[in-house]
Amino acid sequence: MESSVDFRKITEDPSPYRHIERMPINEILININKEDQKVAGAVEKAIPQIERLVTVITDKMLSGGRLFYIGAGTSGRLAVVDASECPPTFGVPEGLVIAIIAGGSQAITQAIENAEDDTDQGWLDLQKYHINEKDVVVGIAASGTTPYVVSALEQCRKHQITTGCITNNPGSPLERTADFPIVVETGPEFITGSTRMKSGTAQKLTLNMISTTVMIQLGRVEDNQMVNMLLTNEKLVDRGVRIVMERLSIKDYEKAKALLLHWGSVKKAVEEGK
Repeated sequence: MESSVDFRKITEDPSPYRHIERMPINEILININKEDQKVAGAVEKAIPQIERLVTVITDKMLSGGRLFYIGAGTSGRLAVVDASECPPTFGVPEGLVIAIIAGGSQAITQAIENAEDDTDQGWLDLQKYHINEKDVVVGIAASGTTPYVVSALEQCRKHQITTGCITNNPGSPLERTADFPIVVETGPEFITGSTRMKSGTAQKLTLNMISTTVMIQLGRVEDNQMVNMLLTNEKLVDRGVRIVMERLSIKDYEKAKALLLHWGSVKKAVEEGK
């Protein structure tokens, strides 16, 4: 794996705030919020990079490929959140967007010691899904040096599998390894090195942009509505009913609900109800 000693980790730079433990609660909150306000601007600067990755993911998925996220710790957990919300939100099959976290499912709720340092397991975890050239793998690591992630992307490159990444440190091994890198420079954290803060927020915003835009390109959204969402709870059923009422100009809630439940999706209910 590529050496990480020849670049500066800005995410590990000292916090500009000193003696945080002496701050009043109000001042702590104001300063955290002040730092958070920098994140959206940092993501905005990365939009050209995000666009390039979204374009290639869309092309691959339209050709039958899948999207994989791979990360450790906070980055892995954020990946799990994004991937797990794609089926209910957009009605896509389980297994189209897959998140892999170092240490496995147990690592979602608790830290698994040394899992992120394993240079072999990332590729082994990807192989469990019979990964191939149709797929895209996006590595996520604030530092850009996580061995589990970097080595997995290196193996993907050897096997002609397209890769992207989301990192918060320019010039990192992860950026240099990925075909389509995204670098969101959020700078030092409020608490020195606590990348669950601004770096994690930037990763979440970027993941939202990637998955949402890809799903729009795949035709899973119409107008501004989630017409393919799964009707898995009363809130989503109610939302679906109101969309059906609007699109078919139906004033009777129960009639629209019956139509929706009969066809099982907003899209089908609207198509068949016209």
